[in-house]
Amino acid sequence: MSAIQRPPGRLWEWLDQRVGLADLEKLAHKKQVPVHRYTLWYYLGGMTLFLFITQVSTGILLLLYYRPSAEEAYESVQFLMSEVQFGWLVRSIHAWAANLMIFTLFVHLFSVLLLKAYRPPREVTWFSGVALLGLALGFGFTGYLLPWNELAYFATKVGTEITGSVPVVGHFLGRLLRGGSEVTGATLTRFYGIHVAVLPALAGGLVGLHLYLVQRHGMSVPPGVERSGAPARVMPFVPNFLLRDLVGWLSVLAVLAALAAYFPAELGKKADPFLPAPAGIKPEWYFMFMFQTLKYLPSYVLGIEGEIVGIVGFGLGGLFLLAIPLLDRRTARGEPSRLFTWIGVAIIVYMVVLTYLGYTASATK
Repeated sequence: MSAIQRPPGRLWEWLDQRVGLADLEKLAHKKQVPVHRYTLWYYLGGMTLFLFITQVSTGILLLLYYRPSAEEAYESVQFLMSEVQFGWLVRSIHAWAANLMIFTLFVHLFSVLLLKAYRPPREVTWFSGVALLGLALGFGFTGYLLPWNELAYFATKVGTEITGSVPVVGHFLGRLLRGGSEVTGATLTRFYGIHVAVLPALAGGLVGLHLYLVQRHGMSVPPGVERSGAPARVMPFVPNFLLRDLVGWLSVLAVLAALAAYFPAELGKKADPFLPAPAGIKPEWYFMFMFQTLKYLPSYVLGIEGEIVGIVGFGLGGLFLLAIPLLDRRTARGEPSRLFTWIGVAIIVYMVVLTYLGYTASATK
């Protein structure tokens, strides 16, 4: 008899009677993954999930020593890195995993966009994925301030000033984030609460919804593969795809360990609000294309402040990205849709070029 028909051991039987392990095993063995020339892109979702789990695990370890106040935050991180055994390694893995998670999220999102995997009935899967990308950027923004060092302080000051420029609600949002009119210890406490409580709760719910939808609808086959008329090929999720996923996770873990060992996260100087901002302040790489765009905009565009035009433009761009499944009617009907393919390529090129210009321009000044 198979393992499904004859569960091994009393512990399995005890758990099966209470939580239905046999049903879960049947579901896992029933799940299949399409096999075609684009199958490689399917692994990005699991890799992003693994990096998120790494973030949660290392974040909990950091919380054991971190103290969220302007008087003690910097010293607590300094103590963690210099006195706690492997504390520097945990913080470095947390920092590098954040960057890799956002990178894989971007690549996963654009692979879904270019492969048209947002087609019906997967619109809500796309919506939840875009929302998760927004939350990941929120994690990066709020977590950057927590060490309370010089670069983080002034970068957060610039970032919250930009938020304060949002039309109508900008003043309210700026004071809400800062806890006042300036970046102070109140800002640090608010960012800490958002980073370790609000965003994880939202992300946990969205990750659960996203995984449920992927399980419900399965993995999408690109329209081009469907129209080719080639025989459909599949592989079992367990063990074939899962083992390949595990190899990818172990590879990412090795990359994280190498980056943390050879390029550990630096702490820098403690923030001093009374000192002038150091030269060359710039955001993290995933915000650079937006930051550089705002720098290139003129002071006024058609009588409106250039910064406001840029912020409104990025807001509308985010809404457009979210609404792509509703706008791309040709793909919904199963027809070729080159327009949205080129739109996706244009967004990628724009982000890469502006990010490159942001770093090279700052390097030459």
